[in-house]
Amino acid sequence: MGREIVRTLAREKDFVLVGACDVQEVGQDAGVLSGVGPLGIPIQDDLERVLEESAPQVVCDFTHAEALRKNFPVFVKYRMAMVIGTTGLTQDEIQNIRQVVERERLGCVIAPNFAIGAVLMMYFARVAAPFFQAVEVIEYHHPQKKDAPSGTALKTIEGMDSGHFMTPEGQELVAGARGGMYRGVRVHSVRLPGFVAHQEVIFGGEGQVLTIRHDSLSRSSFMPGVLLALRKVCEAPQFYYGLEGILGLE
Repeated sequence: MGREIVRTLAREKDFVLVGACDVQEVGQDAGVLSGVGPLGIPIQDDLERVLEESAPQVVCDFTHAEALRKNFPVFVKYRMAMVIGTTGLTQDEIQNIRQVVERERLGCVIAPNFAIGAVLMMYFARVAAPFFQAVEVIEYHHPQKKDAPSGTALKTIEGMDSGHFMTPEGQELVAGARGGMYRGVRVHSVRLPGFVAHQEVIFGGEGQVLTIRHDSLSRSSFMPGVLLALRKVCEAPQFYYGLEGILGLE
């Protein structure tokens, strides 16, 4: 995702990349590593040093939950606008981030998925939920993904009124065969090479099945949403959980 963001920003006239931070590829030029040619931006592994030297207006964090827990106080210290694509945070942690951001009057977007099609999938699932008696969610990702279920799957379920769904129970001959349970909804996580990020929400009703599915075939699918979020947090210092509020889908 870091390389994809660098490639995207290199094409945008209203953004300039001023710093790059990672624990890998330290010292390499971020542009060369991302395939856009030299940008004169070496990758550093000291976040505070990067922010102090480059003084960015907005920062993107696409790390993992453990790293974000350390990074977030640094972002607040340097009063950064933030676009966060890191998943694996608890709801309590997200609410804590919201409280800090609102208290400090900073701009922040936390989104489990930046693909606009995925946001629409979640929205359509929310619209369909009241009309069906049962639902299950299946999400598919590459095997390097650290958390399961995905943040997108959890947010999809959170957006649906799941109090009325039936939850058939049967004997599992293999433990976990029926997936996990979150807020009364079965959720299944697939991790296989070849997948990027995919999800289907399957509703069942009398004599019918409705499947709402989204597929991200490459990480470039996330970039329009990332750019939308970057521009929004720069102009509006407030907290957004997901792109729904930015897209007017709430």
